[in-house]
Amino acid sequence: MQIIEAVSKAERPPSPADLAIFLHIPKPSIHRLLNQLEEDGFIQITMRGLIIPGTRMHGVAWGVLHSERFSAVRRAILEQLTHQIGETCGIAIPKGTEMVYYDRVQSDWPLQLNLQMGSHTPAWCTASGKLYLSSLPKQRRQKIISHLPLRQYARNTIVDAQELETELLAIKSRKISTDNEEFVDGMVGCGVPILDSDNKLCACLFIHAPVLRKSLDQLIGYSDILRAAAVELGTLIDGPNAVMG
Repeated sequence: MQIIEAVSKAERPPSPADLAIFLHIPKPSIHRLLNQLEEDGFIQITMRGLIIPGTRMHGVAWGVLHSERFSAVRRAILEQLTHQIGETCGIAIPKGTEMVYYDRVQSDWPLQLNLQMGSHTPAWCTASGKLYLSSLPKQRRQKIISHLPLRQYARNTIVDAQELETELLAIKSRKISTDNEEFVDGMVGCGVPILDSDNKLCACLFIHAPVLRKSLDQLIGYSDILRAAAVELGTLIDGPNAVMG
């Protein structure tokens, strides 16, 4: 379990030697334990010999996030936010170079973007995705950017790597991300980080709306409400309530 925890929290994939030193486990034992975890599907070993989460570890994380122990409270927070703002609010979690919609509460307006839970969206042109990329260490972030397809989704999609890096640095500084018709023409959005107890981004809280109904500046005006809700959600994901229910 200590190995699983260390791998899940590592900013970059560790090597067996890294884990042995960090966890004070003898090298022969760490290799034996890693082989067992790999056979059981909890970790994967890359071609470079580094350790990354496996399918079962992702499954455990997804199950905990969807646990009924705190899903009612999480939904109540999102519903209150949607009621206050009058627009769709939701939570997205990073997965590779995409963001996954893991929970959302829709507004009652007939005109809205309908992305179901489990939908995947590109990281470089959504508020949540850019927020996640901005949170990564510089070297890792720039390496990811250099391999992104940077496809043009909408009129304002950023398709230049250097321009995207400049945008991500600005987001990192202001701690709020925006989508100014970058993913879907006619839709704007913004997002704030949901942080764990180590002050690391574990998910993103977002809102979006058609520009016919709200401007980007209007959505940004709700930033204080968004940040307060993100703090509450962070305690559910990583705090005492996540354990105690």
